[in-house]
Amino acid sequence: MTKLAEISGQIAAYLLQIEAVALRPKQPFTWTSGIKSPIYCDNRLTMSYPEIREYIAESFAAVIREHYPDTEVIAGTATAGIPHAAWVAQKLNLPMAYIRDKAKGHGKENQIEGSIKPGQKVIVIEDLISTGGSSIKAALAIKDAGAEPQAVLAIFSYQLDKAVQAFQEAGVPLQTLSNYTALMEVALQQGKIEEEDVAALKAWRDDPSSFGV
Repeated sequence: MTKLAEISGQIAAYLLQIEAVALRPKQPFTWTSGIKSPIYCDNRLTMSYPEIREYIAESFAAVIREHYPDTEVIAGTATAGIPHAAWVAQKLNLPMAYIRDKAKGHGKENQIEGSIKPGQKVIVIEDLISTGGSSIKAALAIKDAGAEPQAVLAIFSYQLDKAVQAFQEAGVPLQTLSNYTALMEVALQQGKIEEEDVAALKAWRDDPSSFGV
């Protein structure tokens, strides 16, 4: 097993353990959009578990040390990416900033809080990738500031085709510590889902409307 596969499985297990992520193929959740989904995800819960947040921060830091050693700033997405960005920046002894969904409507009307200077190489930290829209918007805000978004790093991804395509079109690399596939594998091993559920779960990933609206 590769180190990345080990990290992916361990984080999936942690997320299941604290119920930050739950799989419910027979009783799907309903998203705000009305779409029926077999997965529920709230990675904000990881903040409340020191051992888990430490593992996530160290995993992010290891990826950055190996693949993006020239990183100069760690930037979190508001709001869920902010605490993880802070812990990673502390580990790497790097400046930290965060990026709002849109510029403030008062004061200096900043979208970026903290210092990101033109030409600096920046890693964006996100908690969850669904369609990728908010993460890509953050990366583009960094580009607009004259800096270089090297990649978006996230804790977890639903692995939806729409997100993969969006990141490719934006020219922004994406790397996640864990994902939907790893979650299914760990949940099956732990008996949280049954073998017969796997096909339905994969079908949802391939077409999120497959559970109906």
